[in-house]
Amino acid sequence: MQPPQTSFLFDLDGTLVDSVYQHVLAWKEALDREGVDLSVWRIHRKIGMSGGLFTNILLRETGLEITEERLMRLRTWHAEAYNRQATQGSVRPLPGARELLMFLTEERIPWAIATSGRMQTAAHNLEALGVDPSKVPVVTRDQVRHAKPDPDLFITAAHRLGVDIHHSLVIGDSIWDMLAAQRARALGVGLLSGGYGQEELEDAGAFRVYEDPADLLKRIDEVAARR
Repeated sequence: MQPPQTSFLFDLDGTLVDSVYQHVLAWKEALDREGVDLSVWRIHRKIGMSGGLFTNILLRETGLEITEERLMRLRTWHAEAYNRQATQGSVRPLPGARELLMFLTEERIPWAIATSGRMQTAAHNLEALGVDPSKVPVVTRDQVRHAKPDPDLFITAAHRLGVDIHHSLVIGDSIWDMLAAQRARALGVGLLSGGYGQEELEDAGAFRVYEDPADLLKRIDEVAARR
């Protein structure tokens, strides 16, 4: 009997692209413009979760009510600030990211990208990676009802690949990725390249943790089932 093939479902920011801190600073700029005083480290701890949960955190930590109008302003300002950094060349693939994706493609191992970012900002990251969304399944926040830590992004990515989510690996850099993987009943693999520590990722459900895509590629036999 042929064993089920492992598929890879990748987060984008901090997992394949070195862009987490650019997002943090872009949110900081947007929040400052809105008069919301929130420390950079607090923003970093929430990067990768859904926008709705992010605004709930803002309300809890600042006491400021986030109306839909205010949220739209923040999103627009964040996108403007992030895209400005991206066009200046500060957003680049993480070490080994392109090589890892090339290896999976050559080995005919299915892979897709699922990001809590919207295409408005994800487009720069995909271009930096050399990923064409018309040829590779790419699921963004625009396309699902709920983002992480809900499992919608990864379940949708698995569906577009035509694979069973239960035989998939969710590769991510944040605790939100690992929590979403658990809720999807997939195995979570953590990367340290987004700023979270190994124990944090393991506590959130990661069964393996690697430094970055290059380290994962070097040890790919630990997680990828043989064809």
